Parts: sequence; structure tokens; C-alpha cells
Amino acid sequence: MTSFTPQSPPVVRMWSGVVRAEDRDAYADYVERTGMSAYRATPGNLDAWLLTRDLGGGRTEITTVSRWESLDAITAFAGDDIERAVFYPEDDEYLVERDERVRHYRQA
Repeated sequence: MTSFTPQSPPVVRMWSGVVRAEDRDAYADYVERTGMSAYRATPGNLDAWLLTRDLGGGRTEITTVSRWESLDAITAFAGDDIERAVFYPEDDEYLVERDERVRHYRQA
């Protein structure tokens, strides 16, 4: 099992999707209650943010960014395929585009 040490930088997990601009606030609230709460409740999660960006044309990008002690901690949240995005029941009502895969980075 990989553990966090001062020599082991955190892993950053990022996911993005697009919603209609008028759904931005409702979807952001939904993500806070589902995915963000689940991130923060998982041992090994260091912190998490939800970001929004107006794309124009009535569309808003939603990005989640979370930092983790290790890939093992991410596995505890996401399952064995940590690259697969985790979705919740009402995501289909809001998302007009979505990344099916997430990106992981080592924090420098």
C-alpha cells in the first residue's frame, strides 16, 4: 500500500463536464452533496474544490479538483479503475458533455 510521506507528493485528480449555464448553481450544489462530500469523507483525501467557468453560448464548464495522499486512497474512492469517472444518479439530468475518464497528476 502506498502511503503519504513528505517525500511522496500528493496526487491531484481532475474531472470536467459541461452543463447549461442556467443549471450551473443547481449542479454545483448537487456535486457538493454527492461527489465532493464523498471525496472529503474518504480517508486519504487532503482537500477538494469545485470550479466553474463560463464557456459562452449558454454553457458552463464544471471541474472538480481533489488532492490525495496516494493512488491507494483514490482507489478507495473510485474503485480499481481509478481513471474511470464516478457519476451519480442525477448527473444525466444536468450534463450536456462529460469526461468519462479523469486525469491524475503528481503535485510538484
